[in-house]
Amino acid sequence: MNRWRDKRRWRTLQIIAALGIAWLLKYAQASPLMEIYYLAASPFTSNRQLLLEDRLTNARILELEHRLEELEQQNTQFKKLLGYQGSESKSGVIAPIIGRNVDSWWHQVILGKGSNEGIEEGYIVTGIGGVVGRVIGVTPNTSRILLISDPNSRIGAVVSRNRHVGYLQGKNSQTATMTFFAQVSDLQPGDAVTTSPISNLYPSGIPIGSIKSVRYDKGVTPEAEVELTVPLELLEWVVVHPFKPKLTINSRQQGTGNREQ
Repeated sequence: MNRWRDKRRWRTLQIIAALGIAWLLKYAQASPLMEIYYLAASPFTSNRQLLLEDRLTNARILELEHRLEELEQQNTQFKKLLGYQGSESKSGVIAPIIGRNVDSWWHQVILGKGSNEGIEEGYIVTGIGGVVGRVIGVTPNTSRILLISDPNSRIGAVVSRNRHVGYLQGKNSQTATMTFFAQVSDLQPGDAVTTSPISNLYPSGIPIGSIKSVRYDKGVTPEAEVELTVPLELLEWVVVHPFKPKLTINSRQQGTGNREQ
């Protein structure tokens, strides 16, 4: 009988202890056990925590440094463009390049300003160095630009030194091809090329580039490779200038009109 009572008493004590632990965990949210765990594990976790915090701090510092560097670069480009605009007509609209397709990098770009800023189709676009292209499409907030490096782009051009005229055609790179309208022989590497006075789509005298090399065996007239002045692959900001193209249906059918697009 005594053994049965001891066994029952021991079972009762176990139940009371279990209930007490359950109540403690419920109302203390296991904090005593967690404290014991943290005390036991702290020598190992403190170093890991410090290393983690150090890595996160270094990552944040690098992020801020890179952001600052990017802002400084953008600020430098913007200042140069403002200086460039100051030396040109002040009627231009400064616009950022917000879109460029990797598969057609040298063909077209999208600007972050449009008809709300007064931009219209036919307006010309310049950057630091000279001609960039012309506006071929406009929405209220964007403009689509045909770059002079696009093979579909043709510009009336003239060699400044000797006034030989021809047209410039893009070829998907930082160089373009200039084809002359007449047989000439006094072309030299380094000769400056600008937009022609007889150009229908651009005002005259805007820098395009300089002659890099000349080939006299391409046909009746020579063909020059022209290094474009504007670094088209690096552009982030441009200036859009008002211009009314002189190209008409009649001019497309005669003279140089059929060569300039």
